[in-house]
Amino acid sequence: MSLKVQIDGESASVESLAPLLLSNYGAFTSMQVEDGAVRGLDLHLQRLEQEALALFGVAVPEARLRERMQSALSGQARRSSLRVQLFLPAITHRTPDAMGQPNVLTVVSPPANPLCDALRLQTQDYAREVPELKHNATFGLTRTRRLAKEAGFDDALFVGPDGLVSEGSTWNIGFVESGRIIWPRAPMLLGTGMQLLQNGLDLVGLDSETRVIDRTTLAGFRQAFICNSATPACPVGNIDGRSLDVDPAIIDRLQAAWASNAPQSI
Repeated sequence: MSLKVQIDGESASVESLAPLLLSNYGAFTSMQVEDGAVRGLDLHLQRLEQEALALFGVAVPEARLRERMQSALSGQARRSSLRVQLFLPAITHRTPDAMGQPNVLTVVSPPANPLCDALRLQTQDYAREVPELKHNATFGLTRTRRLAKEAGFDDALFVGPDGLVSEGSTWNIGFVESGRIIWPRAPMLLGTGMQLLQNGLDLVGLDSETRVIDRTTLAGFRQAFICNSATPACPVGNIDGRSLDVDPAIIDRLQAAWASNAPQSI
């Protein structure tokens, strides 16, 4: 399966992609599609609306977003990954104040396999700019993950300047304490995978709460997991060299909570 790249429903050209290559001012969402449907599609559409209003002052109508997504997926495999990205060519370094309805870039690629093996995480002092948005400024994310891998870990867990544990490079983190799910309270992205889990926790008999977590309290947790749009729940086996317990039964219940969200047709 090769990449299919479109801008506003038309095949992307080098010229049409130039604004994206020359500026990272934009935002996106990524999702896993099966038979034309997505779990949490409403969350992705809501995210795109919020991003557009925050960055460009004008939202793309939902009907138009759906048209762009349907065009991108036409003729593609029944399972695929879809990235929907918003950008406005009028915004440049010389005209940063331009406003208007953004263009819609869609990229269809092979489906992302969910992470399964227990992860080794390294805490790093880092916080994303405007963390509530899933924006294009990913230099710091890539750099922190590279540093973690150079140190023998799989990925980086961020600790902000306020000393609070927040999120990871492309995922949210949750902790397990006495059968209760604990989410960090900190500036971060409210991921679609995290929201799908929260929607289904009651159905699998799990309670949850949001709590401030710093490096000291982090050391008190014995179980953790990560989640994003491609991975319902993957256990964390190590943080900063400290081994954590891996309970397959908890991961199974979390995955069941995620699966309780019915796919929504695009």
